[in-house]
Amino acid sequence: MIDAHDIHQGKILIVDDQEANVLLLERVLRNAGYGSITSTTDPLKVAALHAAHRYDLILLDLQMPEMDGFQVMQSLKASAPDDYLPVLVITAQPDHKLRALQAGARDFITKPFDMAEVQIRVYNMLEVRLLHLQTKQLYQQVPAEQRVSERLLLNVLPQAIAQRLKGRPEVMADSFTEVIADSFADVTVLFADIVDFSKFSESVSPEELVGVLNDIFTRFDSIADARGLEKIKTIGDSYMAAAGLPVPARDHAIRAANMALDMMEAMEKFNQQRHQQLKVRIGISTGAVVAGVIGKRKFLYDLWGDVVNTASRMESQGVAGRIQVTDSTQRWLESMFALEARGPIEVKGKGEMNTWFLNKRREPHTPAERT
Repeated sequence: MIDAHDIHQGKILIVDDQEANVLLLERVLRNAGYGSITSTTDPLKVAALHAAHRYDLILLDLQMPEMDGFQVMQSLKASAPDDYLPVLVITAQPDHKLRALQAGARDFITKPFDMAEVQIRVYNMLEVRLLHLQTKQLYQQVPAEQRVSERLLLNVLPQAIAQRLKGRPEVMADSFTEVIADSFADVTVLFADIVDFSKFSESVSPEELVGVLNDIFTRFDSIADARGLEKIKTIGDSYMAAAGLPVPARDHAIRAANMALDMMEAMEKFNQQRHQQLKVRIGISTGAVVAGVIGKRKFLYDLWGDVVNTASRMESQGVAGRIQVTDSTQRWLESMFALEARGPIEVKGKGEMNTWFLNKRREPHTPAERT
């Protein structure tokens, strides 16, 4: 909505080779409440002045020596061919009016001046100009807001899932009812937990606590991106990621193993840089899951299945500073990683299970392995 105050703030340039005409128009417009008025009697300066100040309205006399108003409009178009030409021409020649409009002028006023006509046409021209700018700004905001929405969607959902939701207006409304659920026969799930973090949280301020968690999880996020895992969620000081979904990957277990080792290294660097002694405990398991999106407005991409529970147990019943994996994961890793048999342990809700510690990457023995 354009109000009178906005219109009277519009920037005006008066161009006429007759000083008397310039002074008359300036006085009329200032008395009408317009405060930003510039003038020139030199038509050769108009293009440069407009380029520097971007006037909302140019009152342009058509009959001037050296360079007439038609030539001035040509120079304005040449300097900004895609720009809106905010020109209100001044002429005493009736046959010039149509030609001026064809040349790009928006309107005209006639000589000798009718002061009421001048005020009405200037007001109307500025209102149209400001509406044009407002509309242009709104059009520019639409793609910008779309990019923000897409970025927010990507912050909470994997890219492949976000693409399935992208462009659907109903996604942002309660009417969105599509069920997104997929089954995956082979994925590897990773859980990590910062050991004794509750005790640590009692000794620091809330700001430091959040800062520490943010630092650690940001490092983990970078590793997940680099190794090709999807971060699923964080719960308190626990971090969950998965490899092999939503886009299947044959090397899912290898990706998860590399991420786990990188996380251990990241914690060592964190402790050195922040002068802390925190340790992370990691559990990994491989198997089938169902994955999908839950919620209508606050979306969450989550996983369900026995392998999720098992990976969680591998973490909770693991050892601080170590990575514990199940038989199902060890079979995928034994040729490329050094694993240490922990032996059978009693796993809550699962009974006795044989588990392994993932220690390090094996040194490649052949040129093919090295690449």
